[in-house]
Amino acid sequence: QLVESGGGLVQAGGSLKVSCAASGSTFHNWMAWFRQAPGNEREFVAAINRNKMAYYSDSVKVRFTISRDNVKMSASLQMDELRPEDTAVYYCASGRPVLSAIRDPNIYLYWGQGTQVTVSA
Repeated sequence: QLVESGGGLVQAGGSLKVSCAASGSTFHNWMAWFRQAPGNEREFVAAINRNKMAYYSDSVKVRFTISRDNVKMSASLQMDELRPEDTAVYYCASGRPVLSAIRDPNIYLYWGQGTQVTVSA
């Protein structure tokens, strides 16, 4: 089970941090964040592996930073310079995809319940 925290409402240009707590059985090689806005498909945001190699979607690169703590079995997503188009439900995911598949939500084994991030103009 993955449990998310954080999120909320912020003005454009502001910052938010979302966090994800995993248990021993759900903390896998890859920890990722996806997001889903109403009417849209679930979209890859960022992923990080156990060696802390991180990958980002082009839309959040430079503005967002993913991190993980392998001792505490947690992952976080620091979101800066937020834009209204970043508004979505953000989901934490874990799994063991190959590198070429880290952007595919169908590959991940475990998901959190989602946390709402709303960015006002």
